Amino acid sequence: MQTTEPCWQSRINEIPTRVDEIRFPRTRGLSQDREWCEAVIDGQHRRLRFHDYGELYRVPGLYEKLFYECLECCSPSRVASLLDSVMADFEASPEGLRVLDVGAGNGMVGDELAARGAEHIVGVDIIQEARDAADRDRPDVYADYLVTDLTDLPEVQEEQLRRQNFNCLTTVAALGFGDIPPKAFAKALDVITTPGWLAFNIKEGFLNERDRTGFCRLIRRLCRDEAIQIQAYQRYRHRLSLAGKALYYVAVVAKKLKELPDDVEELWDARIPGERPGQVVGRHAGDGSA
Repeated sequence: MQTTEPCWQSRINEIPTRVDEIRFPRTRGLSQDREWCEAVIDGQHRRLRFHDYGELYRVPGLYEKLFYECLECCSPSRVASLLDSVMADFEASPEGLRVLDVGAGNGMVGDELAARGAEHIVGVDIIQEARDAADRDRPDVYADYLVTDLTDLPEVQEEQLRRQNFNCLTTVAALGFGDIPPKAFAKALDVITTPGWLAFNIKEGFLNERDRTGFCRLIRRLCRDEAIQIQAYQRYRHRLSLAGKALYYVAVVAKKLKELPDDVEELWDARIPGERPGQVVGRHAGDGSA
């Protein structure tokens, strides 16, 4: 089933929001991971960082109004449409997808996949507020929603996921900026059956040679070892910054061709400059449109 407009545009009319207004600071030179706004909620003024997902998800409609109405984010529909297009080239249908949606947030990506007829969708995020928001605003999207840390996935939860025979992994606007680290991404990919589909996006800078998060090394290694094969690579405008400038991301659709190499973890063992010993990068996930 094809969709002609992003699902959030019709869904937001179903969400009883208490957001009266969103105001942006006059200082516009903030880096993407430090941006903030002031929201008027039930007449009360609240200052909110874009990356404080838990706080954003607690207010119905706030996430959608901030990122999708005000800042024109398009990533869930863009990535889902690219996956749909690539599958059509392989004469495959989204209706056969069993999707593990990692960094699922409040369910915007799951909504897009469900609209395209995906057979079975399970969400994963590291914060309870994300699941609460998905259950509240999109109760018809996920067959299940697991709150867990993929960098330290309990054996019982891993078995629970593997039993569902996922053939597709999606993670949209949740990679980089410490949201989902490479180790969590690789664990999720490992759970997907072979062959399987992989659809994700990431800020374009995290896939160049200067990247220090480990994603560039991980993706290059997986391609070199033919564990995955990239089918589509599309640069596009993810959203606007506070200054009104375009923030460019890359949408990627790939096929998982074989299991991950045993030594893949070595790619992110090197410590990132400024990281404290023992610090785990990415202690919260979420559909990080920020």
